[in-house]
Amino acid sequence: MNDHTPASVPLRRARRIVLPGLAVLGLACGLYVLRGPLLMAAPRCVAGQWHGCFDTFNGVVLMTLVALPLAFLVVWGLAYRRRAAGARSAWRMSLAEVGMVHGTLPFLGLTMMPGAGAGVVPGRVSLVPLRDLVTMGTLGIIGNLLVFASLGFFAPMRWAALASVPRILALGAGCSLLVETAQYVLRLDRVSSVDDVLVNTTGAVLAALASRRWWRTPGEAPSDTPRPALQAAA
Repeated sequence: MNDHTPASVPLRRARRIVLPGLAVLGLACGLYVLRGPLLMAAPRCVAGQWHGCFDTFNGVVLMTLVALPLAFLVVWGLAYRRRAAGARSAWRMSLAEVGMVHGTLPFLGLTMMPGAGAGVVPGRVSLVPLRDLVTMGTLGIIGNLLVFASLGFFAPMRWAALASVPRILALGAGCSLLVETAQYVLRLDRVSSVDDVLVNTTGAVLAALASRRWWRTPGEAPSDTPRPALQAAA
């Protein structure tokens, strides 16, 4: 008889309680630290004003948090349909899909926000590594880390083909390069900087490492494949 088996069950249960608790505590601490900037953007966001809400980091973070209940409702709906169809890993796959969209699109839209000289000022490029990093400031660095953090966190949970650090690094770098190229081509009055690519990619990789224990493995069946029905005994 395995003496370690009984002890492993309470340990797993403790982890299921402690890890979500730590995540909630970390989110609460982050909200406490950012409460000032978030409350500054709240009046404009409540009034539905684009300027001062959706074109600022504080406003985007606030609206992303406000929309969390709707995102959870969508996750529940997708998971319910998958479970009804007998699909495997219904909750994890649904959470990963909604999480990628909900956590990426707001910050991606912020990076594509045109400046005052959009369409007039020619595109600008900064290819010297770490030169722009010192001028970003704390808020700028945090914002760049968050752009593809949700993608890095949830993509390996959704697709086994992306469940490796080098592939997430390539994904984050590729997406960031596309964004910087679009900023230059569309003449959005923004600087296409190599430092943005470096920080965006770092955020994706760090987030991926945080979700590593939930990554899909190559041996897992596709999420939408129904469970095989039990055959009746002959």
